Amino acid sequence: MTMSNDLKQLVQEKYGQIADQTKTQNETSCCGIGCGCSVIDEALMAEDYAKLKGYVADADLGLGCGLPTEFAKIKQGDVVIDLGSGAGNDAFVARAITGESGKVIGVDFTERMIEKARINAEKLGLNNVEFRFGDIEKLPISASVADVVVSNCVMNLVPDKAKAFAETFRVLKPGGHFSISDIVLVGELPAGLKQSAEMYAGCISGAIQKEEYLHVIEAAGFVNVDVQKNKAINLPDEILQNYLNAKEMSAFKGGEVGIFSITVYGEKPVPQPKSEAAKAACCGEGSTCC
Repeated sequence: MTMSNDLKQLVQEKYGQIADQTKTQNETSCCGIGCGCSVIDEALMAEDYAKLKGYVADADLGLGCGLPTEFAKIKQGDVVIDLGSGAGNDAFVARAITGESGKVIGVDFTERMIEKARINAEKLGLNNVEFRFGDIEKLPISASVADVVVSNCVMNLVPDKAKAFAETFRVLKPGGHFSISDIVLVGELPAGLKQSAEMYAGCISGAIQKEEYLHVIEAAGFVNVDVQKNKAINLPDEILQNYLNAKEMSAFKGGEVGIFSITVYGEKPVPQPKSEAAKAACCGEGSTCC
C-alpha cells in the first residue's frame, strides 16, 4: 500500500470515529483525534456557526477552521459543492443561501459521515441537498456543474493537493469560484514543535507552506486568487517553550513563523473567443478548423 493510500485509510478510520463524537469532544480533543492531550482548554480551530442562517446543531461537529460560506459569494439558485462535507454543516448553511431554486452537493470520503449527513437532511426535509461518497482527488461529479465550491479544513488532509484543486477546477463552471478554509504553515517549524502541534491539533498533519498552497491553486488554472482571511493558530506557551528560544518564540507570536487558518478565494476563468485575426493566423484564411 502506498503512503497516499495509508493516509487515506487513516483519515477514513479517524473521521469514522469522530462522526459519533460530540461537537464539544471534537473541539477540545486534538481536532477530534481524542489523543488525550494534557493542555487542552479551548477550541483552537473551530469557528462559531450558530449565528449563521441555516445552521444545524446536529451537523456541527466542530471540525472546521473557518467559515468559508461567509466569504463564498453564494447567490440564490446557485449550485454549490462542499468538499469534505462531514455531517453537513457547511452544506446546510449554503442551502439556506442558495434556496429552493439551487442545489448543494456534499462529497465526503467517510461513509459514516455521509450516513449522518443524509439523516440530518431527511430530518430537515430538504430535497435539493445530496451527499455523495467520493474521493476529492477524483470527484463523483460531472465537469462544469458548480457555481461555487466550498471546503472547510479538508484539503490539508488530501495527499495530492494538485489533483484536488484540478478536480475543483474541473467541476466548476467557467466563471465559477471557490472559497476554501484550510490550515497552512509559514516558515519552518522545529521538527519537535511540529510533531507536538500535530498531537495537540491534529488538523495540521497534512499542512504545507502557505506560498506552496497558493502556488498549487494558481497552477490548477485559477485566477484572481485572494486570501480572504488569515488567522494565526496560537499554541500554548507550555508547548512552545519546549522547542523555541526567546527569539523564536517572538517570531512565532509575531506571525513570522507559525500555523495559520486561511480562507482562500479563486475563480475559474471564462474562455475568451478568438478574434478573427487570430483565427486566420491559426488556421489560414477560409479554414474551418478553429
